[in-house]
Amino acid sequence: MTQTPSPLADFSGVESLLSFWADAGIDLCLEDEPVNRLTETAQMMRAPTPPTPMRVAAAPRGPAAANMAALETAAEKAKTLAAGASTLEDLAHAIRSFEDCPLRRDSAHQPVLWRGPVAARVLIIGEAPTAGDQSTAQPFSGAEGRLLDRMIAAAGLDGQCLMMNSVFWQPAGGRAPTASEQKICLPFLERAIQLSPPKALLLLGAASARALLGRDDGVLAMHGRWQDWTSSDGQTTLPAMVTLTPAFLLQQPSAKKKSWNDLLSLTTRL
Repeated sequence: MTQTPSPLADFSGVESLLSFWADAGIDLCLEDEPVNRLTETAQMMRAPTPPTPMRVAAAPRGPAAANMAALETAAEKAKTLAAGASTLEDLAHAIRSFEDCPLRRDSAHQPVLWRGPVAARVLIIGEAPTAGDQSTAQPFSGAEGRLLDRMIAAAGLDGQCLMMNSVFWQPAGGRAPTASEQKICLPFLERAIQLSPPKALLLLGAASARALLGRDDGVLAMHGRWQDWTSSDGQTTLPAMVTLTPAFLLQQPSAKKKSWNDLLSLTTRL
């Protein structure tokens, strides 16, 4: 028969444990007043976080500072040349003589300017020339251009669009142009807009939207909504529509409906 241990048999273990706690410096098991730990946690979460001290970026030095100064000088020179052009033909001559853009120095090619009627209702601005454009000195000269031409004709805008890119030389490796490269070319681009002048802008791709609108959003987030473009001097404002590039449409044919709706919105706006 199994014997039930006496309750007093457990006291020795309890006494031993209490002695161990006392030796460890624990002499209080319960506080005098109850504490609501949930309330304490909530108060800590509501307490304002001390602001992080703002770090002021150090001014660039050495080669970085020299490069930045060179870019600013190039942009100012482009602005002066562009302002002196009274026609698109004058502007084309100014761009051909401009050698301060890094893209010009890297490619050693003649610039890819524009194609289409001078007095156009719509100015279409792409991201950058392709290798095919660079060889023909014509923007949108390959498969992308043929697709764009068909879409323009289907929308009833054939013969009403002037086409160019946000930069006038192809970036090495077919990459997208940088913001600095676009900034240098922007005075020529704005002067072309003023000399046309169009009724609206159609911006193909995120890079062209960044150059003209200063937006870094994805093209799918921007397309289909009208925005206002304002020149750097604040003298000219035009409605602008961002849409997908022909290159993207060739890779993703299912997206053609989005661009077609953008073109329909453009014709309605005109």
